[in-house]
Amino acid sequence: MTVLYKSDPVRGAIWAERFAKLAPDIPFRMWPDVGDPAAIRYLLAWQPDGLAVTLPNLEVVFSIGAGVDQLDLSRIPADLPVVRMIEPGLVHGMVEYVTEAVLAIHRDLFDYAMQQRARVWQPIQLHPAASRRVGVLGLGMLGTAVLERLRLFGFPCAGWSRSPREVEGVECFSGDATLAAFLARTDVLICLLPLTDATRGFLDQRIFGALPKGASIVQVGRGPQLVIGDLLDALDRGQIHSAVIDVTDPEPLPVDHPLWTQPRVRITPHIASATCAVTAVDAVLENVRRHRAGEPMIGQIDRARGY
Repeated sequence: MTVLYKSDPVRGAIWAERFAKLAPDIPFRMWPDVGDPAAIRYLLAWQPDGLAVTLPNLEVVFSIGAGVDQLDLSRIPADLPVVRMIEPGLVHGMVEYVTEAVLAIHRDLFDYAMQQRARVWQPIQLHPAASRRVGVLGLGMLGTAVLERLRLFGFPCAGWSRSPREVEGVECFSGDATLAAFLARTDVLICLLPLTDATRGFLDQRIFGALPKGASIVQVGRGPQLVIGDLLDALDRGQIHSAVIDVTDPEPLPVDHPLWTQPRVRITPHIASATCAVTAVDAVLENVRRHRAGEPMIGQIDRARGY
């Protein structure tokens, strides 16, 4: 029962060390050192490409990221389980990033940055957190963790998802029929949706127009979800006050792209959260144990839904 790793070799060295410490009985190999293809039961990869079909006894494909949209599922046999990464490092990183972004918006740091460039010393009236309504698109593991943290600051928090969810202290909306009501009560919109056919181009003029005038967005979902032309127009009109963007389409963002020069846009290079190799190994080993015991694996995707 061999595990094959196919991703960044520097991080892979940490994976190999952790596997050797916690599961010395499980052979761990790093692509392209495949060894005997017939011995491989588990594949850990960011983009396995066509590798899955070349391993005759492969039993599970693990994504080393929180999402699976980077995988070409058509190149992974339909009977193979695909499992996305759920581990504490990913959650903690996202909570930190989104919390800082919301607080930067709430404390008017975009405006103060513009004043600093103009050498203007002018206090802006501070509003209490209770008056700044936060809304999260996507109530999965990351969205729920973000809302649980933001609640502690006193922000009125709401979340929207395709199917009904319950989160303590959070007003939950579900389905297309409630989307307009969710947006109408949201001053800071955080996108943590997975990338699917339904969410591609989701953040467009329709969404921006349904938000209160002067709302802000934090885009930490996936780049193709954001219609950048619509965002630029909404910024120009003041419908959107500011935007924190960690994911773009394409990535990297071209040097001549208009987003770079927008004074009310902050761009980071897809760094909101990343898999922590140490805790990720623990998560994978737990799922390997579950798989061998015939138990449900944590993070196994619904192939029909794409997440």
